[in-house]
Amino acid sequence: MTKHCRQHALASAILASLIASTAALPAIAQPTGQDPAPAPARDAPTLDAVIVTVERREQDLQKYAGTAQAISADDIRALGINNELRNIQAMVPGLSMANQEGNLEIFIRGVGSSNNTELGDPGAAPHINGAYIARPRGLGGLFYDVERVEINKGPQGTLRGRNALAGSLNIITKRPNLDAFEGYVQAEGGNRGHQGGEFALNMPLGGWAAIRVAGYTVEKDSPFENAGQARNLDPAGIQDEHGARISFLYEPDEKLSVFAMADMGREGGTGYPGANIFTAARAGYLPDDVDLRKIVYRGAQGKLDSRTWSAQTSVSYDFGPVTLEYNGSYRDVDYQQTNAQSEGILWPDRNLDPLSASNPGGVDYDNYSTQYWMTKSQSYTHELRLSSDDDQRLRWTTGAFHFNEDQQVGYLSLVDKGRWYSGTEFTMPKVNGRSTAVFADATFDINDRLRLKGGLRYTEEQKSRYGIGGNWALGLPGIGGDFSTRLGTEGFAPSFTNRPNFDVSNITSQADMARFLLEGIRSHGRNDTILQQIGDVAKGGDFGCLDRPDIGGDTIDCPYESWVQVSGIPAQQFGRSKFNFTDWRTGLEYDLSDDHLLYGLVSSGHKAGGFNDTFDPEDIPETFKPESIVAYELGSKQSFQLFDRTSTFNLSAFYYDYRDQVFQDLAVIATNPSTGEATGYALVNRNVGKSAVYGLEAESVLRLPRNFMLSVNALWMDSEIKQGTVADVRSQNFDAGGATSLIDLSGNELPLASKVTFNVRLQHTMELPFGTLDWQLLAAYRSAFYLTQYNNRDIEYVRNDPDTGTLVPDRTEGAALAGFPDRQRGETTVNAGIGLTSLDGHWRIEAWGNNLLDNDVSQKALVGSGINVRFLNDPRSYGLRLRYQF
Repeated sequence: MTKHCRQHALASAILASLIASTAALPAIAQPTGQDPAPAPARDAPTLDAVIVTVERREQDLQKYAGTAQAISADDIRALGINNELRNIQAMVPGLSMANQEGNLEIFIRGVGSSNNTELGDPGAAPHINGAYIARPRGLGGLFYDVERVEINKGPQGTLRGRNALAGSLNIITKRPNLDAFEGYVQAEGGNRGHQGGEFALNMPLGGWAAIRVAGYTVEKDSPFENAGQARNLDPAGIQDEHGARISFLYEPDEKLSVFAMADMGREGGTGYPGANIFTAARAGYLPDDVDLRKIVYRGAQGKLDSRTWSAQTSVSYDFGPVTLEYNGSYRDVDYQQTNAQSEGILWPDRNLDPLSASNPGGVDYDNYSTQYWMTKSQSYTHELRLSSDDDQRLRWTTGAFHFNEDQQVGYLSLVDKGRWYSGTEFTMPKVNGRSTAVFADATFDINDRLRLKGGLRYTEEQKSRYGIGGNWALGLPGIGGDFSTRLGTEGFAPSFTNRPNFDVSNITSQADMARFLLEGIRSHGRNDTILQQIGDVAKGGDFGCLDRPDIGGDTIDCPYESWVQVSGIPAQQFGRSKFNFTDWRTGLEYDLSDDHLLYGLVSSGHKAGGFNDTFDPEDIPETFKPESIVAYELGSKQSFQLFDRTSTFNLSAFYYDYRDQVFQDLAVIATNPSTGEATGYALVNRNVGKSAVYGLEAESVLRLPRNFMLSVNALWMDSEIKQGTVADVRSQNFDAGGATSLIDLSGNELPLASKVTFNVRLQHTMELPFGTLDWQLLAAYRSAFYLTQYNNRDIEYVRNDPDTGTLVPDRTEGAALAGFPDRQRGETTVNAGIGLTSLDGHWRIEAWGNNLLDNDVSQKALVGSGINVRFLNDPRSYGLRLRYQF
């Protein structure tokens, strides 16, 4: 049987900010070019405004008609969320973030995307300083010397454009200060060998320009443990990261502003960790019964080498009635990873002794089957905007946007000691994606209290791809089915885009096929046999026959039988798709009073469509349309006086109509010519889904006496898949030729969509004779959720009926015992931080604790035949930080 299947494959970060006199007070996000003023240490009668740019204009968050959160770098750092960008989800109900093979996957209110191949796109749009990031690899390397993070919930099709189906996440870095020579130096250390440093230096140039330089470094041991006997292997998850950034701001007067920034980052270590629980579940152990961080590693050492650099610029000029602004960015990603491979997790009484004739149930530590990843991306964006003065009755913005991304992609999954089948390769030297849009958005004051909002955006998207994809298939078996081919052992490296040829349209002979496979190897592994076995075939000769203990020993029949062959090479891959769509929004805002805003909003968003792999060179690849959401939201934002201090209470209700939802399905790509029985399958993306999401979200900030502040944010949400019938990949029955049953997902919940999430944060500040002491405590609860669309449903296995040629029921298994439990129970996360700032404001020492209860939470699952890989949260971490600001 031919199996043509590619699984879709940490973001780490350090947060930096200027010293706050009191971490208990909310950060004041200042306009461009200004640093936040020191927060007063004593009680204040008012709650400082939080300025955000969620609508592409600076505005008070309490005046924004929508649901968004702005989290200051001071608060994030104080709570120990400093080396994992994804850990901010503890502060944002409805936000889920996970990391797989370096891609940061963002889901907001159950909407997002896990397709990380070159054909995939994020479902929630990431940005840095408003510049769109197409390939969110290495995103954590941008997360230092930060002003704040903005999370906008709900589709942002008109405002943020490309792939903002679920919303957007925007990282705002610190901008240069025109008025002061200043900076900071920071050192920190913690458990798991955590050690890091950070600095920033701001240099004004004559009062009209300034330069800011910042950098960071961090090293940290893995959160996983090598529980097997291959002790020479380090577990996945070891971090070794470095980054630097330089920013320039030029403002000679109130009309002209020029901002430019360049940064670079490098991530090393042992790659991004996952835990395959399939065999443990088959042995009767649920994820809650075992330690998911004890992994039985074998074979190749996991290794990560990811390098990024980017540049962006923003130029604006105020002509008086209108302002013209240009924003441009460029981002280069070079990502390489060798996956750390394992035989799953440890469970009680598991046999960990090496595999041998006397111990057939042991672990084969000499198995180098693994996956290799390469992603290179060069992307740029251009946006030109023209906007009216903010004092006009009709405030409008219009403009044009263009995005282009070129990628070179490599993926190779090898089966060491293979027979008949030795790997799957997808190498694409040419992948291109483009998006062009024009947009307009406006707000009109009907009277002093009532405002009408509206926006429109027209987008054209296109994608193309050229390369190869499919199986390396060799027919070199030994007697009795023993293994006879070794591939990928220590020292192996794939060629990927360094192949001399990607045209396989005329490759049919054994010699050409053997040559093509060998061209895919940049360096052979120490114990590989493939060169000796097919090297002469590539020259027109015979197969070489080896008989070694590590490939069977005394089971190889030399010379080979005449039917031995190179039975498959990757097929030609090409594809092209082109779509256009229109996003819109309309709404009303009404000021019930100066401190109470009511609003209603209807908005839409899309995620890019695309095409699938090529299975038949004669056929055009199957395409899938863009996904779409129309969201309805009603909300109230109110400020009020409590204990003679200003507090807030915000409430919103929302409903999403989610259409053309893409689910992965299986396509039959090969059949038995005699019986018509399906013998080959491949994963495809299809618009077969339709879902509904609805809920209530409430947020309140209460300023209490004696410098206490209490923040509460809660979300109740329900989701339901209304339609979607797909092949159940859990049920692939290889004893029956790979036959797979269909499953109707209707009635299931969306993955990662908890019904209840909330967090409570208590902050306090007190003045001491030698400085200011502040502390805060965050408790975040998230109810149970499913990790896949299957929702723990039973698995119906099928087989081919030889009499009728149709699929008939074979057996039924519960999801857990079949190896596919996918429910994560509800958990509470507790973070805490305490800091002391010296009287002169120059020195600050902080202690933090993150995930103090040390709960293991699965943030994502990768499910396929024989695979149930969990990607986990960060375990308990704690440490100290010393900071000097000048």
